[in-house]
Amino acid sequence: MKVGQPVSSNGNRQSMSREADPQVVSKAERRKFSAEYKLRILAEADECTGRGTIGALLRREGLYASHLDKWRKQREQGALAGLRGQKRGRKPDPQAAEIAQLQRENEQLRLRLERAEHIIDVQKKLAQLLGTMSAETSNNERL
Repeated sequence: MKVGQPVSSNGNRQSMSREADPQVVSKAERRKFSAEYKLRILAEADECTGRGTIGALLRREGLYASHLDKWRKQREQGALAGLRGQKRGRKPDPQAAEIAQLQRENEQLRLRLERAEHIIDVQKKLAQLLGTMSAETSNNERL
């Protein structure tokens, strides 16, 4: 018998088949807390006076002390403004929107210019064609 393998009560080796737990989420997801929840937890934490009661609260709710610190700072800044969910990631560049708008406008103007140049070319060709036709007509009338 190998060391470290489980043995049943009758001495037979048990198979070590470990199956994936279907309850485990394959990808961790960031937790989001509502403003009401944060205020409720802060109120409970403020009421904790006994030794270890805040730790018990944190364990019960599955939180960290850093959550309380961050939420207290948010509450000091203003309950609604500080506890409102904030977008994560890069902030939009105010000039980027203006640049994009100007690029779209530039493209539209470029298309209008191409159309206008095409129309002018057609008008020139038409004028040349009519000019040669009128010259031929006047030459034919003279003969």
